[in-house]
Amino acid sequence: MTDLENPTAATNADGPDVHNIKDWTDLGKEMWSYLTGRSAVINYSFVDMTVEVPRDVGPDAPRATWKLNGTLKVTTSEGSGTEPLAP
Repeated sequence: MTDLENPTAATNADGPDVHNIKDWTDLGKEMWSYLTGRSAVINYSFVDMTVEVPRDVGPDAPRATWKLNGTLKVTTSEGSGTEPLAP
């Protein structure tokens, strides 16, 4: 049984707090928190991916279309966000 399937899994410094993960948003927040300060880099590769982002609420809301074809690099850090990025 994995920690995500085990409701009695203990919270520790080795990974995300599985008790707080209810959906993908929670998982993303927990993983970001866990990876921050560990010099983590996550690379996502997209091939002709299209994402429609609604500008308003509702099924008929106008949408912006984003097209992704390449690599998105996510790097965590503990800084204030004003430091220059390393080359």
